[in-house]
Amino acid sequence: MAPSWCISTFVHLDMKTLFTLASLLSLALPLASQAIDGQFPVASNLKVGVAKVDITPTELAGITVVGHRREVTGVRDPLRACVLILDDGETKAAVVTMDTIGAWEEMVKLARAGIEKETGVPAANVMVSAAHNHSGPGYLENSHWASELIKKLTAAAKEAAGKMRTVSIGYGEDSISFGINRRKTYDGRAVVSLNPDGPNDRRVKVLRFDDGKSLTPVALIMHAVCHPCFFTWGDKGSQPYPKGYPKVTADFPGEAQSFIESVYAQKTNVMFMQGCAGDIRPNLPGFPYRCADEADIQWAGRDLGGAVVRAAALSVTREQLKKRESFYQIRVTSEVIELPGKEGPVPSELMAMKVGPFLFLAMPGEPMVEYGFKLEKAIADRATPIIVGYSNGNIGYIATADAHKVGGYEPNLSKLKPEAEGIILKQLGVLADRVVGDVFESFSKHPKDVEKREAAEKARLDAAKPVKQ
Repeated sequence: MAPSWCISTFVHLDMKTLFTLASLLSLALPLASQAIDGQFPVASNLKVGVAKVDITPTELAGITVVGHRREVTGVRDPLRACVLILDDGETKAAVVTMDTIGAWEEMVKLARAGIEKETGVPAANVMVSAAHNHSGPGYLENSHWASELIKKLTAAAKEAAGKMRTVSIGYGEDSISFGINRRKTYDGRAVVSLNPDGPNDRRVKVLRFDDGKSLTPVALIMHAVCHPCFFTWGDKGSQPYPKGYPKVTADFPGEAQSFIESVYAQKTNVMFMQGCAGDIRPNLPGFPYRCADEADIQWAGRDLGGAVVRAAALSVTREQLKKRESFYQIRVTSEVIELPGKEGPVPSELMAMKVGPFLFLAMPGEPMVEYGFKLEKAIADRATPIIVGYSNGNIGYIATADAHKVGGYEPNLSKLKPEAEGIILKQLGVLADRVVGDVFESFSKHPKDVEKREAAEKARLDAAKPVKQ
């Protein structure tokens, strides 16, 4: 018979072992509960809210379609706008995307004022971006629709702000096949001609915002480079639309949005941001090109939509999830500069918005494709660049200095002089420096220098505020 002390020790050790095992099991249970297929933990300081709204004119009578002006008798698919509110705990910002041809200055001013009032996002921190759709109404030409647009954008922003949730951001790239350069030079003279050898950017950049509760993103931004002018005039007399496409449509960005949202069972909101597409158009050969039909738009919508779905799906694999940031700081800066114009200075707002490692650089017009390449090269490895045109204003074509030398459609129509290119690239570089924060002209913490910087930021925010009546 074993001594009592031995039994006591055995019992004590056994209970200790059991307690240890129980403790380990209790720790393992939460881990096991997290390991649900199709879900993943999100540890982040970033919150977003998103809402989408139909901005199609309710009445088509008297509506003027701009881009390629023509009469319309119906609606093929809806025009939509989407508002994304971002909050890092200290700074708020917003991104607005629209299936319109431009982001008109007056509209931007009113939209920013409404969004600030409803959400608390400073007006100066709101980026308003257009797809550059050529089959929708113009803001200046359609006053009733314009008024409804502002109301809908404001309401969408309010809805988005009421649905904030913690997210992390995934990123991926893929490519499309339907865009082509539309400039060709013969004997030193530039003409409109489909040019497969000309500069082109076929990349699709995809940002997805995830709360980790499912593999369906809360919101998704796709960035691509091509004029949305599939449905326009086309060849004179070409079938089936000899007078141009007779309906309002969101063109390929709308078709791609619908395709992607259908993949996710209508449980996400997809946004389209246009890149530097000033000289990039759909590859529709003709005289000089034809108007699209349903087969063409299905090709483009599924080409872009498929690229986005592929990139988005890859970015939630476990290897890619490990690369995601857990801290996303929002920094925004902007400046209205006067660019040298053919008929005098042209006021233009340039903006830089950084959300974690992702850097948006925005211009208020139609930059030719080389602008995107040059800006990305300048940013190098400092951030993930997303160069956006058609934002916060509409000054028309932004041609390169080289394009001005040979002329052609874009530089001839541009309001700007050739030297505007250098100024734009330099100033966007300065704005990028401010928000990336890895280079400084001065490290001074002297109270007067700090006060000067704070005063400059206050002036920027105040400049975008609505004037009280």
